[in-house]
Amino acid sequence: MTAAPMPSGSSDLTGQETRPEATPAFALRELVARLQREQYKIQDLLSSLGFALRSLNNLNQFLELIPMIASRVTDATGGALVLFRPDGQVRLERLHCQSNQHCQDVKMAMEAATRQVTASFATSGSAVTVARSAMVALDRYVHRYLGADFQIFGTPIIVRNGERGRLYVFSRDEAFAWTETRQKLVRLVADQTAVAIENEELTVALRKKERMGRELEIGAEIQLQLLPRQFPTIEGIDLAARCHTANKVGGDYYDFIPTTYSQLRQPETPESALAPWSFAIGDVMGKGVPAGLIMTMVRGMLRAEVLHGHSPARILHHLNHVMHTDLENSSRFVTLFYGEYDPKSRQFAYSNAAHNPPFLWQAATNTVTRLDTVGMLLGLDMETHYYEDRVQLEPGDTVIYYTDGFTDAANAKGERFDEDNLINALQWACRNRHSAQEILDYLFDLLQKFLGGDRRAEDDVTLVVMRVKPELQLSLFNGTRPSP
Repeated sequence: MTAAPMPSGSSDLTGQETRPEATPAFALRELVARLQREQYKIQDLLSSLGFALRSLNNLNQFLELIPMIASRVTDATGGALVLFRPDGQVRLERLHCQSNQHCQDVKMAMEAATRQVTASFATSGSAVTVARSAMVALDRYVHRYLGADFQIFGTPIIVRNGERGRLYVFSRDEAFAWTETRQKLVRLVADQTAVAIENEELTVALRKKERMGRELEIGAEIQLQLLPRQFPTIEGIDLAARCHTANKVGGDYYDFIPTTYSQLRQPETPESALAPWSFAIGDVMGKGVPAGLIMTMVRGMLRAEVLHGHSPARILHHLNHVMHTDLENSSRFVTLFYGEYDPKSRQFAYSNAAHNPPFLWQAATNTVTRLDTVGMLLGLDMETHYYEDRVQLEPGDTVIYYTDGFTDAANAKGERFDEDNLINALQWACRNRHSAQEILDYLFDLLQKFLGGDRRAEDDVTLVVMRVKPELQLSLFNGTRPSP
């Protein structure tokens, strides 16, 4: 006897067979399964977007994915990414359509909308103004140009609290509805886009900073090479100098300048040691690269003027005329003290263009005087006049050249080092220290103790010590060196 086949379904009260897929339980299971599949699809898409954000080094490649991912996670027809450019342009950056049938029409509509917004806000003055004002207008134009056949949702792309664009997702399905879940998914994709844009900008800024840092290092190396790398040999004179810049490149300047071409060719001969030498110290208003560039210009022009054999006042007068236009246009001015020392007579002639007057400590009287003359900043007034004076230096006398970064240096309490402290320290050092380098070291150590700990001065600090050797026994007028 053959067994009867098993029924493929169940029967209702009328005896008719009911298929399993027609039952409410089966329909519910299918709905749950479909929702799970959609959830897995969304998770996979968002996971792929996160992986792309971590992996892709090219922002354009990442942006290519945004409209596609946004449309697929929402089952929409397509998506469009619009960005606000720094120059005020509103631009359709990327477009994705699941079907090519209407893609060209969508592209033309979106480009028309962005052109309309750009034209409307072309005179707004800044990209920030465009971003704030164009948002509502852009939404209005997008809806107008795409027409009523599209269900459209747009959300902003926010980078550092500023709107940088809009992400639009659209569908031609009449039954399509922008549920809260779909809107959240589009916002999530927009947030990932904002992260990618910000990462790219931070990377560009970091590279620029690294490049500028390297350029500053090169500038600092060049500037360091322009400052005297060794002290000249001047009969009867002991020299020391130091410059600490607040930034990598500074605006302080000091120089020892030979006064004849023969000194340039043979700087270490006995004759050059007996020839006059020029001393200069200056300060460009401001710090950093602009001040360093002006300092370099001052150095070159001053050295050229010195070799012409002019007097100190005439040299400053020429510099003021030559540099006036450039300094005036840059809104930066220069203070400069220039002096010339003659080892044979031990006379020091000088002129000052509003720089901090150097201090002269006279060994015979233990007194400090300022070496100053009347004169304006270089580049400030074309008609200003410069004057000069001269002083007789004696064995043991010491001249201190400095910039205002030394006396204006402030400690944690806001107290300035000031000139009185420098004068008192100078008097003590000149009596108790036996060389220019020892005096220099003492003064810088004292300044650091005043500042406290590792605190640095906020401005460039420069100090030059010129000391007439106490043991000097002259037989200079006959051109011979003193006996050792």
